[in-house]
Amino acid sequence: MNAQRKTVVVAGHGMVGHRFVEALRSRDSAGQWQVVVLGEEQLPAYDRVGLSSYVGNWDPAALALAGNEYRGDDLVDLRLGQRAEAIDKDARKVTTAAGAVLDYDALVLATGSYPFVPPVPGHEHPECFVYRTLADLDGIKATAEAAGPGAHGVVVGGGLLGLEAANALRMLGMTPHVIEYNDRLMPAQVDEGGGAILEKLVSDLGLRVHTGVGTQRIERDEAAAPAARLRIGLSDDTAIDAALVVFSAGIRPRDQIARDAGLEVGSRGGIVTDLGLATSDPNIYAIGECAAVEGVCYGLVAPGYTTAEIVADRLLGGAGEFPGADMSTKLKLLGVDVASFGDAHGRTEGALSVVLHDAARGTYAKLVISDNAQTLLGGILVGDATQYAALRPLVGRPLPAEPAALISPAGAELGADALPDEAQICSCNDVSKGAICGAIADGACDIPAIKGCTKAGTSCGGCVPMIKKVLEQSGVEMSKALCEHFEQSRAELFQIVQATGIRAFSDLIARHGKGIGCDICKPTVASILASTSSEHILEGEQAALQDTNDHFLANMQKNGTYSVVPRMPGGEVTPEQLIVIGEVAKEFGLYTKITGGQRIDLFGARVEQLPLIWKRLVDAGMESGHAYGKSLRTVKSCVGSTWCRYGQQDSVGMAVLLEKRYRGLRSPHKLKLAVSGCARECAEARGKDVGVIATDTGWNLYVGGNGGLTPKHAVLLAGDLDDETLISYIDRYLMFYIRTADRLQRTAPWQADLGIDYVREVVCADSLGIAGDLEAAMQSHVAGYRDEWAAVLEDEQKLSRFVSFVNAPAEADPTISFDDSGERKVPVLLGLPAMPGGGSGM
Repeated sequence: MNAQRKTVVVAGHGMVGHRFVEALRSRDSAGQWQVVVLGEEQLPAYDRVGLSSYVGNWDPAALALAGNEYRGDDLVDLRLGQRAEAIDKDARKVTTAAGAVLDYDALVLATGSYPFVPPVPGHEHPECFVYRTLADLDGIKATAEAAGPGAHGVVVGGGLLGLEAANALRMLGMTPHVIEYNDRLMPAQVDEGGGAILEKLVSDLGLRVHTGVGTQRIERDEAAAPAARLRIGLSDDTAIDAALVVFSAGIRPRDQIARDAGLEVGSRGGIVTDLGLATSDPNIYAIGECAAVEGVCYGLVAPGYTTAEIVADRLLGGAGEFPGADMSTKLKLLGVDVASFGDAHGRTEGALSVVLHDAARGTYAKLVISDNAQTLLGGILVGDATQYAALRPLVGRPLPAEPAALISPAGAELGADALPDEAQICSCNDVSKGAICGAIADGACDIPAIKGCTKAGTSCGGCVPMIKKVLEQSGVEMSKALCEHFEQSRAELFQIVQATGIRAFSDLIARHGKGIGCDICKPTVASILASTSSEHILEGEQAALQDTNDHFLANMQKNGTYSVVPRMPGGEVTPEQLIVIGEVAKEFGLYTKITGGQRIDLFGARVEQLPLIWKRLVDAGMESGHAYGKSLRTVKSCVGSTWCRYGQQDSVGMAVLLEKRYRGLRSPHKLKLAVSGCARECAEARGKDVGVIATDTGWNLYVGGNGGLTPKHAVLLAGDLDDETLISYIDRYLMFYIRTADRLQRTAPWQADLGIDYVREVVCADSLGIAGDLEAAMQSHVAGYRDEWAAVLEDEQKLSRFVSFVNAPAEADPTISFDDSGERKVPVLLGLPAMPGGGSGM
């Protein structure tokens, strides 16, 4: 044993405490320090930032931080369930709650913070919780399950953690209410405009938001049912009957052990340190949320990691100092993007604001700039935060383009070349663009290698898109692996399936992949298998690969019901079919709506009702409209020359022909087509993946148009085509896209990657000599098409899937209800978790 070895005791084993141990052990090659870690919880360090992901899988191991048990390291003594209780500064001793006394040469306080619980009368009731540890979530789960589906839960506090807690209640099947004293949600991160958009987005997802009110009292009725045992009285004289309350009204630094020891603490709490994180006792340091660095506490993990690194440096003779903290945040709450960075609220003197508030898209973007409009000071993004990774490093730097262009969907796109080397890419670990470029120059040529040598992207992961851009700018060829289970790209897997005839995911992963698969590769392979065969997607093993929508051949809606969209090729429908649709809607109590794709959507069907509805529609000569799949949705048309005095060709007839030809065609993303009978473009063909516009001599073919967040106009592929040539070109284009596009890549970005000239050469000039093969593959699809609804109705095994409860097939889901008191029938949300899939079903 090294006689000169010293002992450092670490009080706290959270994320920051663990980072300190990692940093010290990785640098202490001489073994100068013996480390003793005191962890209050029975579990070693876990990802508290990702606490909400515990809901659903309930597996603590999934949140465990890598290396958190220090196995094989004799210089780390981890003691769980042993909280540091008292400090004797003069004797340099720490006493644990179990009575053990430990000597130290240096003491690092990483005690973190505790949730603030307002002194509301009744806050001590057993159904009242905080949202801080895995044990807290276990208690919330038990109470929610006792209350039953649809029970109301109240979250006091509408900040970041409050919304995460509300989402956890929602995922537990509860109806969550959020009480926020301020006039908007997340007041620390967003302004009034951003708060308004955020409130609308989360309300649409089932949260009931109460802003500008306080919680006055919590009364408990022991005799009441568990679902309504508490009554929460609000300051506006209203009350909520609920099963439980979760307090998320902010955090306070855990500094009591320092107070008791006589260390200096801040006026608003926190253990006061200098820039080297030393407290008023030079042998004691404080890191993370409990530290008040020169009087300021930082509640984010990124500055906490910085403090941990600095103390590790100091113990090994360095002179590191806290450089200040970037308090920027990027989050996805309930599936809603929220980001703020720099001076988000425009507190700098003379600051100007540029705002893009798009209520229709549900997005809000604000840039705060200097008084001369030359420098970016900060910003807020709600609903769409794709530009965060590019904008945040520019704070304090000259704007590379007009401010409005930087936040407009049709504006400038920032690349890595717009950033100087000193720009910070990873704020969690303080990694600059120059450091990443240096790592690339030293041979780090992919994301895992960059993470390994710089730690960029290893915390929240928000900087990974920009790291990819830096790699691309440096000329590094990016891996096209589909996921960790397949080294091949989607296009390569398509070729493997096509060449080998493999028809099962288990065979494909056994022969060409590894592991058991994931939610990336399973639906991707399912799509490939469907694109290369006419087998039903619920046949055998394929059924288990599908997402929710494809699994039930219907679009799941926000309250857990489904929508049914029968196909209407070209928008045509007979009077008899319209009558049947009306009768079905009336009999099953469905809400009906004409979609933007010229058909009728029937909303509100329970899962066990789907086959009954399909039977009525199929008997009337209708079939699945594939509104649920990554496949052809519709072929929209105007009335064309049949009725319109301006029409030059029969657009309806062509639309019907194309829709019947490509119905059921599975692809990397949904497909929409349109046929316009003249240049007046009533069918909006240039906004579709494939658009056909009539001329006086034939058809013009446009490709690569998309709606969505970044709308793209289709571009002309070929002009004045006869019917036969038009169809052959569309066959080739669609099949070439299906074979070569990436997972979930729409035609517009796929086409942009290849270049329209290259696509034109392949499709029209057959430059690759594959035109015949592409057309044959499409003809095989056409010949093998069979309606998916009808196939289920004919198969008892497939029909058995369509029940709300496997152990009670005849029972309907009691959590589903509707409000039809107004002009429109609307779903009453009971906090059901969001499901994969989606889309309007046009």
